[in-house]
Amino acid sequence: MPDSSNKSRFLTAGISAGIAAVVATAIPVLAQTAVQAPPAPPPAAVQAPAAQAPAALPPRGAPVSFADLTARLQPAVVNISTTQRVEVGSSFPRFGPGTNLEDLFRRFQEQQTDDGKPVTREANSLGSGFIISPDGYIVTNNHVISGRDGQKLVDTITVTMSDRREYSARVIGRDPLSDLALLKIDGQNLPYVQFGNSQTIRPGDWAIAIGNPFGLSGTVTAGIVSALHRGIQGGGAYDRYIQTDASINQGNSGGPLFDLNGNVIGVNTAIFSPTGGNVGVGFAIPAELAQPVIEQLRNGGKVKRGYLGVQIQQLTPAIASSLGLPKDRGEIVAAVEPSGPARAAGVQQGDVVVKVAGQEVTPDNSLSYIVANTPIGSRVPIEVVRGGKRMTFTATISERPSEASLIGQDSEAQSDDASPKDQPGAEAARKSLGLTLQAITPEIRQQLRLPETVQGVVIANVNQSSSAAEEGLQRGDIIVSVNQQPVKTPQEAANVVAAARKANRDTVLLFVQRGNTPGRFVGVKVQ
Repeated sequence: MPDSSNKSRFLTAGISAGIAAVVATAIPVLAQTAVQAPPAPPPAAVQAPAAQAPAALPPRGAPVSFADLTARLQPAVVNISTTQRVEVGSSFPRFGPGTNLEDLFRRFQEQQTDDGKPVTREANSLGSGFIISPDGYIVTNNHVISGRDGQKLVDTITVTMSDRREYSARVIGRDPLSDLALLKIDGQNLPYVQFGNSQTIRPGDWAIAIGNPFGLSGTVTAGIVSALHRGIQGGGAYDRYIQTDASINQGNSGGPLFDLNGNVIGVNTAIFSPTGGNVGVGFAIPAELAQPVIEQLRNGGKVKRGYLGVQIQQLTPAIASSLGLPKDRGEIVAAVEPSGPARAAGVQQGDVVVKVAGQEVTPDNSLSYIVANTPIGSRVPIEVVRGGKRMTFTATISERPSEASLIGQDSEAQSDDASPKDQPGAEAARKSLGLTLQAITPEIRQQLRLPETVQGVVIANVNQSSSAAEEGLQRGDIIVSVNQQPVKTPQEAANVVAAARKANRDTVLLFVQRGNTPGRFVGVKVQ
C-alpha cells in the first residue's frame, strides 16, 4: 500500500463536524454555512415531475444552459445529516517538557463525569443522497451513515428535501465493500431519478453533480468524464471509479453524477485533494456497479458476491520481470484458502491468473471484479501461467464469506536480538540482494513468534540502498521462496539467485512473510 503521505490525499467526500472545523481555518464562511445555514429555498420549477422520459439523444456540443435539466433533477437530491455520541476524552494526558501539570489535571477532570466516566458529546456530519423511487428509497454512501470507526451506524439519520421537508430515515442495508447504502423514508409521490447506463459513457462526455458540499445544499456543478475504471489508493478490490472534473467536495458524498439525459451514471464518493478542497479530480461509483448492489440491498438487505478463495497481487514491473511475463496482464496468487474453490480446482500459490470465465485479467478488469460479478455456483475456466507454462483449471464459484470471517490477526513481531551470523551463502546473498539472511533457528522462531508451518530464511539486515529496501523489506521478514523455489538456508537462496543470473534475469521473485500477516510477492533487482 502507498505511504501515508500519498494515501491522505484521497478523501471521502463526506463532511463531519471535525472536518468542518479544519475547513474553517481556510474557508471560515463555508464551514459556518455547513453547520448553521438552512437549505436554500427551491425555485418554482422544482415542482416539475422528477421522472420524465429522457430525450432520445443527448444534446450535441456544449449546452446553452443546464438550468432546465437542473430544475428537473434537483428535487430528487437530498441532504443527509447524522448525529452520533462520541467521547470527548477517555485517556490520561501525556506530560511533556515544561508542561503545566495543574492545568493538565484540570483539563482532564473537565473531560470526565463525577464517577470517572468519559464525557460524550453529540457530533454531526453531512452528506448527500438521491431518491430512486416515489415511495422514498434513497441511495447514499456507507461512510455517510457510519460512525467514526467506520463500522457502527450513527445514532440518527435525517433527510432534508430541497423544499425543506425533513424525514427520519432508517437503514435498509449497507455494503462496506462498495461503500454504498440504501435508506428509506416514509413518503408518497416523491420526486425521484433513475440509474442510467454507465457502460456507454466515454471520457469527454458531459457530467453534472448535485449535492451538499460544505453544507451548501442543492449545489450544482458541471464538468466532463475525465477517465474510466480508476482505482485509487486505499480503495477496494471492486473499485472501477468514474473520474470527473465536475466540482466535488466534502459533503458531496452519496450524491448523484448525471448525464445529459438526467440519468444517474455514478455515485459521488471521493476526491483527490492535497489541500482538502476540490482540485478537479473527483471519483464516482459507476451505475453499472452501484445499481446491482442497491437492488440486492433493496430485496434482501445483503449483497452476495462470487468467491474464489485466493489472495492476489497485481503484477508490478519487478514481479513481471522476475517471471519473464509482460506487465499489466494477469495477477499473481499470493495465497490460496485451504477450503476455497481455487484450492479444490488446483490453483496454487505463485500461479499468475491471466483469464477467468473467458475474460482477460487486466488492471481495468481485475480478478476480484470478474469473480465478484460471476453468479454463485457457476463453473468457470481459470487460465494460469505456472513455471512458464499455461494451464487451465475449472472452479465452482462460491459465495464470499462475511468480512469478519476473512479478517485475520495482524502481527508484525520482530526480533531485536537476532544477530546475523555468517552462514554458507550469506555473503553471496548479501552482495546480490542487499540482504543479510539467516536460517530460522528455534530461538529465532520463538522470538519472532513464528508458527512451525512457516519455513524459510529470516532477514537479519537490509542494505538501505538496495532494491529490497525500496520494496519495503525489513529486518525480521521471512523469505519463504525465491523464484517460487522454497529456501531454508542462505545458501539455497544464493543458489537460486545465481541461477537467475545465468538465465539473464535481473530480477528475482521473493515470497515474503511478515509475522502472522498474509505473505506477499516482491520483485527485487539483483545487484
